[in-house]
Amino acid sequence: MSAESEWSCDANDAVQITIVQPDQQKPKTLSGFHPQFTYPIFGEEERIFGYKGLIIRLRFAAHNLRPHVHVSHDEKFKAVEDAEPVDIPAALKEFLPEEAFSSLPEFESAVQEEDAKDFKPPGKLAHSYSVRGRNYEIWAASLADPQVQLLLNRFQIMVSFYIEAGTPLTTDDPEWTLERWMVYFVYEKVEPPTPTASQFSIVGYATTYRWWFYQRDRSEKPTPKESPFPITEPIRPGELPSRLRIAQFLILPPHQGTGHGVNLYNTIHKACFNDPTIRELTVEDPNESFDVLRDSADYHILCPEFLKHNININPDPWSDNKKTRRVPTSSLLPLKSLNEIRTTYKIEPTQFAHIQEMFLLGQIPRENRRKGGANMSRLLIKKHRADNPNDRRYYWWRMLTKQRLYKRSRDMLIQLKLSERHNALEETVANVEEGYEQLFGFFNEREKKLKAQQEEVEASSNRDQRAKRKFTVEDEDEDEEEEESVLAKRPKA
Repeated sequence: MSAESEWSCDANDAVQITIVQPDQQKPKTLSGFHPQFTYPIFGEEERIFGYKGLIIRLRFAAHNLRPHVHVSHDEKFKAVEDAEPVDIPAALKEFLPEEAFSSLPEFESAVQEEDAKDFKPPGKLAHSYSVRGRNYEIWAASLADPQVQLLLNRFQIMVSFYIEAGTPLTTDDPEWTLERWMVYFVYEKVEPPTPTASQFSIVGYATTYRWWFYQRDRSEKPTPKESPFPITEPIRPGELPSRLRIAQFLILPPHQGTGHGVNLYNTIHKACFNDPTIRELTVEDPNESFDVLRDSADYHILCPEFLKHNININPDPWSDNKKTRRVPTSSLLPLKSLNEIRTTYKIEPTQFAHIQEMFLLGQIPRENRRKGGANMSRLLIKKHRADNPNDRRYYWWRMLTKQRLYKRSRDMLIQLKLSERHNALEETVANVEEGYEQLFGFFNEREKKLKAQQEEVEASSNRDQRAKRKFTVEDEDEDEEEEESVLAKRPKA
């Protein structure tokens, strides 16, 4: 073992994150976990040189997110020429506020403060929900709020820990810029362990910002207007037509996989839906796991609308005398209804096409799809002339998907030979379809889990009701026995 490897450790393992809450004597740990990334802080290799037995404890108060760093180690490397231990506090100072480097007694005293019970998340309560008998709330507030800035500055190191290529927000911008941003905090409502403790415990958060949306009204002829310069009243970003973009989205590891992400996304979508100045909801550089979450949420939002409007592929788009070489999109799909649904629910066009494509595939019986064993050789020969209308729908679904893929990658595809182009599209359509089939499986599992949870809640409620009835009956029996005893003592007439 080289000296370098002997004195080097994995930064992700060395950093231990804990969420703490006030208790009787000193703060207690509610949850603990490790970061997923540390390369923004300790370099691409995510290694820390110069220590043995290194532990970097990073604590956060569950309610107001006050941070504290404590570094401990068994041995420290003595500097030799250019080889010296990593200055851990210096590396962390760019990502944490100054208060994080206070003494441990000072941090514990701050966590145990008596006014913690009065803490309330900034902004307005946007949504309340329950999961497995535990209660949660989502609060929405503008980044122009100083309390929001305080919470973010304390907690933004999580962006570097869990969002690949994510960058913390700048909270010292001009107020009009800060007003473009909204922050959504997810908190669990917990039973306070002491009378002075807070009932709020952080679960995650998301940030969104407004992006000006230019939409020219072509029904009006542009005309110059006489306006004073500079303008007398400032322009407020919240009053302009905009796209809403989700920038950061994080649910802490102990709370992942239990539906908090979907609840947070749906809350943001609802705010977008209810704001007449917002035209579309978009996402900034989503990763694969967020894509799945977004697809799941949007699918469940749009599916009832698709069903209500009977959205499906027309298996017979051509009349005998109107066949063309082009895909007859306008005859295959009710484009006007689809556009109305998209604009009503403010889904970005590419994402809407993706969800629409997935829904249309799901409307084709499984046995008529590749996944269900459809005869692909026969389909390629028969094409739109297949006898079964669902086979024809499946053929047209593949053609519509190829059309979308070709438009998206046209510049690359036109450089290929015709045979290579066909092969590339066939392979890509197969991959897209397989991805949709996996999502269907994910949706089914999610529905089963939700159903099982609902049945568990109902069973628990029924048990409670039976226990109450039993208790009431036992009380009534005792009353009857007591009454019978009193009657027995009465003198006979």
